[in-house]
Parts: sequence; structure tokens; C-alpha cells
Amino acid sequence: MKIIEIAKEIFKIESRAISNLSSLLTNDFDGAVTDILNSNGKFIISGMGKSGLIGTKIAATLASTGTPSFFLHPGEAYHGDLGMIEKDDIVLLLSNSGETDEVLKIIPFLKNQGNIIISITGNPFSTLAKNSNYHLNVHVEKEGCPLNLAPMSSTTATLVMGDAIATALMKVRDFKDKDFAQFHPGGSLGRRLLTKVENVMNSKNLPTCSLEDNIKDITKIMSSSKFGLTVVVSGNKIEGIITDGDIRRAMEDENSFFTLTASKLMTKNPKTINQDAKLTEAQKVMTDTKINSLLVTKDKALVGIVQIYDLGL
Repeated sequence: MKIIEIAKEIFKIESRAISNLSSLLTNDFDGAVTDILNSNGKFIISGMGKSGLIGTKIAATLASTGTPSFFLHPGEAYHGDLGMIEKDDIVLLLSNSGETDEVLKIIPFLKNQGNIIISITGNPFSTLAKNSNYHLNVHVEKEGCPLNLAPMSSTTATLVMGDAIATALMKVRDFKDKDFAQFHPGGSLGRRLLTKVENVMNSKNLPTCSLEDNIKDITKIMSSSKFGLTVVVSGNKIEGIITDGDIRRAMEDENSFFTLTASKLMTKNPKTINQDAKLTEAQKVMTDTKINSLLVTKDKALVGIVQIYDLGL
């Protein structure tokens, strides 16, 4: 078999495993999600080996989408870390066989404390499944492993079930992009949604000229800056803007070019944005008007310039 055919085969096997999950869903999924929504505690995930690695990812997804969650290693839990679990917490236990010893050992503590237990296994008749308040079945007919030993399809199915839980919680809560940004400020979305224009604008050595400045003065001012524009001001008032494109177009009329002043050359009523606006607002203005620079104002006075590359797009 060609190597590329091996890859295609594993895609088919795992795709079938995922497609089959919908037929395995029961009312336990609805009950589990409802209890998580109504919980005043944390959502704690635990699993051993490969299941534990998947559990870590599920916990991270939930935490970033509005559900306070973390991963707890079952071995560490049994040796002291059970103190991290409080009475109001809901615990999700992962084990494909449903018979993983390290996971089963923490069940008595959870039952004694009254925690709600959700399990994800590939065996609805397992010890773990039978001792859970809600069981989510991720049974697969075949692992992707050619020996049918290494967990591949089963871990993929478990991960997708975790994504289903996270997605259901997001939709029922009406979780928005601005909410995601609160938990993910370091990403590009978080940066655009939470950062203000004043945090990225250029505020030093702004290129400005007066209404009476001639073309020679304007060109000199523009050449000394990196913005490719000059702002025409009168006191604190913004009168207009002159771009390098304006100058190039004006040069076509050689007879009047050297007699031009800023008042004749400028574009009136240039686009501006308040310094307290979010980067998303600046992005929308630039996109809608097809411009690369915005004048930043405070009380209608020029305080900075923000350009498209300042937004990190």
C-alpha cells in the first residue's frame, strides 16, 4: 500500500467513528449539559494516559469558552489532590474501557461528597459508566491503529464529544466573540476586541500643516514622516487631509502645481476615530471606506494616527 493511501485509510476510519457518535447520543448528553449550566462550581476533567491528554485539551477549550474548568490527573488526585474538588464541582471522567483503575479509585470520594459524575467511555456497561450520573458513549468499531491497539479513533471520538459539550454550552449561553476575547486576550481576536485605538496609535511627530502652507512646505512635512499624509489643522480643529496620492495627482497640472496651498489641495472632512474606540471599530471603518489610515481624535482634536498595519491584521 502506498504511504498516501495509508493516510487516506486512517481518515476514513476516524471519520466513520465520528459520524457514528450522533447515533450513540442519549438524553444523558442533555442532562449533563443542563447540570453544567446550572452548576455553581467548577468543571473538572480527569483521565489517564491518552485519555488524560484529550482531557487536558477539553478542559482548555471549556475554560476559554466560558466554563471554569481544569484537568486533574487521577493518580495525583488519589494521592492528595482530591482536595481540589469541592462539593459543587462537576467531574468528567474519561476512560475508553471504563475500567481504568486510577480513574475508578476516585469514584468513592466523589460519590461520598455528592459530586455529579459525567463519564465518557466506549463501553456503556463498564464500571465507570454504571457509577456515573451521566454517561456519554464514544464506542468505535475500529481503532485507526493497524494492530487495533493504540487509541486513535477512540481518542478522536472523545475529543469530538468534548467539543460537542463545549459548543452546546456556548450556544445555550449565547457566548459571543467579545466573551471569548475576555478569556483569550493574547490572540488576534482578543487584541482587536479589547485593545483601544489609543494603545496602538502613533502620537509623536504627527505631520501637520496649516491652511496657508504651500506645496513645498507640505511635501517637506510629508517626506519627513512615515505616514504618507499630512493633516491640515487650524488651531485644534482638523480642516482636512493631504495624501501622497493627492500630490501626485496635482502634479499633472504643471501650471498650477507650485501655486497650490493646503486649503486647495486637501480633502475636507477626513475619516476620524475616537481614541477610546476598539481596534475592531477602526478595522471596520478602514475596511468599509477602503482607506489605510485614520486620524485619531480626543474632543475632536488630533491626538494620533492609526494605520492598517497597527491593527495587526
